[in-house]
Amino acid sequence: MASATQGTGNQGTPVPDSKLELPPVISRAEVVAFALVCLLVIVVVAVLYLARAFFLPTTMAFIVGTMLSPAASFLERYRIPRALGAVLIVVAVGAAVAFLVGLIAAPAMEWGSRLPELGATLREKMHVFDRPLQLWQELQSMVGGSETLASFQLPKFEWVQPTLEFLSPTFAEFLLFVATLILFIASWKDLRRALVLTFGDRTARLRTLRILNEIEIHLGNYLLTVTMINVGVGIVTGVICAATGMPNPAGLGALAATLNFIPIIGPVAMFAVLVVVGVISFPTIGGGLVAAACFAVATFLEGHFVTPTIVGRRLALNALAVFLALAFWTWLWGPMGAFLSSPLLIVALIVKEHLMPVNSPQLPED
Repeated sequence: MASATQGTGNQGTPVPDSKLELPPVISRAEVVAFALVCLLVIVVVAVLYLARAFFLPTTMAFIVGTMLSPAASFLERYRIPRALGAVLIVVAVGAAVAFLVGLIAAPAMEWGSRLPELGATLREKMHVFDRPLQLWQELQSMVGGSETLASFQLPKFEWVQPTLEFLSPTFAEFLLFVATLILFIASWKDLRRALVLTFGDRTARLRTLRILNEIEIHLGNYLLTVTMINVGVGIVTGVICAATGMPNPAGLGALAATLNFIPIIGPVAMFAVLVVVGVISFPTIGGGLVAAACFAVATFLEGHFVTPTIVGRRLALNALAVFLALAFWTWLWGPMGAFLSSPLLIVALIVKEHLMPVNSPQLPED
């Protein structure tokens, strides 16, 4: 009897839950949410690409206007109306850009008119590579290669006109940029106030205000420091060109300062320009490469020591993130996208720091 009762009691006792940890399972809702986010990103990128004529000038105006808004606030302290200050700032920046374009355009037009002559000179200088090319062709034929290496020929210049058309914005895009820039700088304080008051929660308002203030401060400092660094690079390049006997050192220095606003691509393009100009201008290839070599040393020192020391203290940028942002925005919007890549990355990092602060839950260390 006791055993039967004991057996019945054992059958009625619930089995304790297993304490073994089961591997996490991704729910269907998480998969759907991830897929929707991916589709949203694809749609946004497609819209930005297809509507480039609208989004590129307006985004450029917003970023540049945020960079220049501290200057408008400075003029406001001296009782200059913000609208008038916005016009004065845009006119001053336009004059500086026109001055740089003038320095660059004069020698570019002169060299453009002499392209056939310069092409023949460059082709004659490149005959020094005929022997290495012939040795490579013989080696290729020895190992059984079916393809033969053609003799060295200069690339044709049919790409010049499409490239210029791609680089130069249309009149409507330029007008949209200028008008948006002036209106943005003039109404930035009201826009910021309206954006902050959009949120009903006091905490959200304070967070939005901090984000906007930090974006304005960091972008303004970025523009100031990078402009000073690039002007220094332009001066150094001009001095190098003048010391090595390169033609039109002022124009080459202005071109170096302008291209240096585009990370990675700008210095590489300037190095190629100095190589071509040097090889054409000097009787020997070695003499023509002196200026390019000195420029490479100067840009190496600037990129690895000067810029990280100055800009890195204000807002550290990961090299991989800078490169990926540069590649993405250059693919999306061309050279203007390359110019905007670093400022947009700075904005993204500031927003991330405020929305995902350091004291938020983090992954455990390895």
